[in-house]
Amino acid sequence: MVPERDYRTRLQVWLPKLVLSPSVALIAVFVYGFILFTVYLSFTDSRILPSFGLVGWSNYEKLFRLSHWEISIANLGVFSVLYIGICTVIGLALAIFLDQKIRGEGVLRPIYLYPMALSFIVTGTAWKWLLDPGIGLENTMHDWGWESFSFNWIKDRDYALYCVVLAAVWQTSGFVMAMFLAGLRGIDNEMLKAAQIDGASNFSLYRRIVIPQLRPAFLSAFVILGHLAIKSYDLVIALTGGGPGRATELPATFMYSYTFTRNQMAIGASSAVIMLMTIAAIMVPYLYSELREQKQ
Repeated sequence: MVPERDYRTRLQVWLPKLVLSPSVALIAVFVYGFILFTVYLSFTDSRILPSFGLVGWSNYEKLFRLSHWEISIANLGVFSVLYIGICTVIGLALAIFLDQKIRGEGVLRPIYLYPMALSFIVTGTAWKWLLDPGIGLENTMHDWGWESFSFNWIKDRDYALYCVVLAAVWQTSGFVMAMFLAGLRGIDNEMLKAAQIDGASNFSLYRRIVIPQLRPAFLSAFVILGHLAIKSYDLVIALTGGGPGRATELPATFMYSYTFTRNQMAIGASSAVIMLMTIAAIMVPYLYSELREQKQ
């Protein structure tokens, strides 16, 4: 009996490991392995195909001398600030609205979350049709008789980036709302009732009690939105293609362009490594804080 029990115990321990081992091996090779290979390529003289001639840090020096890269970084700064800020404000406002136990919440919540179920390619294409002056909103207004109406941001270098922000905010705000709504539903109602009895106004209630207790939700929203902003590619390609000119060029589109269009694989790999480091700078402190809270 003892050997049979020992065999069953070992089987229970090793069976999950055996089942998961192929997936772990594939992830190790095709995710982390290729990340390491990209880092290696960034120190080589690779062009149209991978090369193994090491050139040190020269690719990074070339990268930060390129005006194209500087434009993409500047665009990313504007896009990230607007994207994260607007999504956070709209998501919090929608969460507070739904937290009032309004009638029809079960219908409104899926409607707000629906855009996140779409791919960024679909979102970009739909918004491109909507914002195109020839077939979209401007053309519709003209057909309805409003001849003076003009909305050609997607064709204007000064405003095209805001079209990308608009589409991105539309897709992600509902997801941010869900995170804040979960945080609001986790707040102790007794504390809120006690504050109301003491004469606290609704504004003071949210400013002093509710908002401070949503700190984990704010942190999660910042990490997720920051990650999405840094690796934004498919939405930009579908909506503007990086144009007009380089008005909506972002690091992700820069990386693809230099790697597969301009045949500068080493430069593209260097930009990918910079993006990876930026994402790591956001994710590592977040994971550290989460693990620290769990230990405490």
